[in-house]
Amino acid sequence: MTATEPAASGAIAADTAPQPAPGATPPRTPLTARAAAELVGSAALVAIVVGSGIQATELTDDVALQLLANSTATVFGLGVLIALLGPVSGAHFNPAVTLAEWWTARRGGAGVNARELAVYVPSQIAGAIAGAILADAMFGEPLVKWSQHDRSAGNLLLGEVVATAGLILLIFGLARTDRLRFAPVAVASYIGAAYWFTSSTSFANPAVTIGRAFTDTFAGIAPGSVAGFVGMQLVGVIVGLALVAVIFMRGKNDTEQPAA
Repeated sequence: MTATEPAASGAIAADTAPQPAPGATPPRTPLTARAAAELVGSAALVAIVVGSGIQATELTDDVALQLLANSTATVFGLGVLIALLGPVSGAHFNPAVTLAEWWTARRGGAGVNARELAVYVPSQIAGAIAGAILADAMFGEPLVKWSQHDRSAGNLLLGEVVATAGLILLIFGLARTDRLRFAPVAVASYIGAAYWFTSSTSFANPAVTIGRAFTDTFAGIAPGSVAGFVGMQLVGVIVGLALVAVIFMRGKNDTEQPAA
């Protein structure tokens, strides 16, 4: 989402080069390493979401406390993952973010190209599925059991549009204002809040949505509800990018240089 400076010779240039953050994919990092970071990060994120949900249901029958435990673990886990893997891949862990970055890049912004998009998205989906299976294994659940948790109601689909649009607005707004250094805290905090203020508990992530269909536990989603959630998340991407374009509209001074 933000351009990174080209490599320069000398130790001083290396020390002063800006550090990448979500949406600022490091150009010097091999694509294999970035794909691995996206896979591992997505797997860890889903393992946190699913595992904390299982743990919460084993400790209490109070649904509010279950959601509080689930959201708290997700906030801390996501923040750590972004801080750790952001310098490698940009810490997307989310096809919606990757797709939005690709779209801005093809329109003249910085971000992933079509080849990188084709590598990132499968890595994120594979990682999310692996994370759900890992969480089930840790808690002695069936490794793969399709969720029975129907989430097809219209109000939940609206919640996904809101959650995803807000996430895109946040990330790309930070990029437009050169504040991506705050992404680990800001993105994790937003997801934690959206757990509570959206009706869908803020999946806001197609890969996570697919991964969570593989577990019939607290965080699961029925396979029949996946397509609706993913579709509304893509709508949220469009809404979020439109809001970024309007709210963070670049003035003439940002795009035009005065005549000499």
